[in-house]
Amino acid sequence: MRLKDNILTHEIDGTQFLVPVGAEAFRGIVRSNSSAAFIVNCLKEEVTRDQIVDAMCAEYDAPREVLAADVDEVLEKLRSIGALTE
Repeated sequence: MRLKDNILTHEIDGTQFLVPVGAEAFRGIVRSNSSAAFIVNCLKEEVTRDQIVDAMCAEYDAPREVLAADVDEVLEKLRSIGALTE
């Protein structure tokens, strides 16, 4: 899976924003916290859920189960707005 090409990311003062461009069903801006931004950055290339969880484990000092739940939550939100190619 990966972030769709029509989703642009931009960082302002340490906050990441996702902006869809073109004629898509979702119109708006998504603001990401630092862990969600890390996940989104992973999705800029083809990646699996488990690879994202592994990357989160290497980056953050938290139990794998907690990080996996965070990844699942962000992925579900991105799916709901049609931001992923799977």
